[in-house]
Amino acid sequence: MKAKIVVLPGDGIGPEVTTEAMRVLKAIGEFYKHEFQLNYARLGGEAIDFCGEPLPDETKTHCQEADTVFLGAIGGPKWDNPKAKVRPEQGLLGLRKILNVFANLRPVRAIPALSAVSPLKEDRIQGVDIAVVRELTGGIYFGKKTRSASEATDLCVYSKAEIERVARFACELARHRSGHIVSVDKANVLETSRLWRETVTDLVEKEYPTLHLDHMLVDAAAMKLIQQPTYFDVILTENMFGDILTDEASVLSGSMGLLPSASLGVGSKGLYEPIHGSAPDIAGQGVANPIGAILSVAMMLRHSFALETEATAIESAVDEVLSAGMWTPDLAFGDHKPVSTRQVGEAVVAAITANEIWY
Repeated sequence: MKAKIVVLPGDGIGPEVTTEAMRVLKAIGEFYKHEFQLNYARLGGEAIDFCGEPLPDETKTHCQEADTVFLGAIGGPKWDNPKAKVRPEQGLLGLRKILNVFANLRPVRAIPALSAVSPLKEDRIQGVDIAVVRELTGGIYFGKKTRSASEATDLCVYSKAEIERVARFACELARHRSGHIVSVDKANVLETSRLWRETVTDLVEKEYPTLHLDHMLVDAAAMKLIQQPTYFDVILTENMFGDILTDEASVLSGSMGLLPSASLGVGSKGLYEPIHGSAPDIAGQGVANPIGAILSVAMMLRHSFALETEATAIESAVDEVLSAGMWTPDLAFGDHKPVSTRQVGEAVVAAITANEIWY
């Protein structure tokens, strides 16, 4: 197959993890006879430095014309001036709107080889396999904002239609998993959450009566993620809650650097990125964990191009590499000698191509 992919390396460690992710994608293309055309563009802080805008018109055009989009990471203290009119995050929020990717899928699973790295006891994380569906283009992040010298406001707005479409996405996912879905809100306080709960309940009762639906307040969900993470299979929640809960859930695997994500909408186009930030404190040192970015490529192959065999090949290669102890510093502990960002990428490529001497 042939596909056009826009690559947005971004800021901080973004270019480093993107390099390894694209190394793996090119290996998949060569091994399985696919042609992936990569078009690099600017987003976030580097775009602000280049042209003064976090989402340049040229990047918008490239992304709209591509089959899908891959992102490394954006942001950093260089652009954190609260008085600045433009910020890197505005570019990402704008891109999500343009692509109309309203559902963010973040898988969280326990990796046996890394059980000692997780801050939780092994028996508590064994078997963890969670799919978090986060609404991505509504809520407080996109609401009207005001600011004066003594007061600031952020408006949180959700429509029934916005809730229904992301809930339907989560329900379809749950149908192909265990059939258990937990909808997370703050319905004891927020009107938007009351509408969320009512809408999700009605949708499941009418369209997905075989699913087992639970509702949970966000603070209770945060506790249960640590106390009993295996309770969850599919989690459905709104934009801000999903942002926070998935960062919390990332430690179950051992490091935020391990987690991929897919931002999806109607059709096959998506936005794929690791969930970690730009980590400017380690940028340029060759120590960033590229696994989240590499696994985001696997999600891209699966969800945008229906290449299940190729996606599974990447995931299996990652498990093999981690089981062999190829760990970047965020995972290494004790006497374990860490490896570099590039070494991990090269090891994954070698595992995919069945080179038995990669280690």
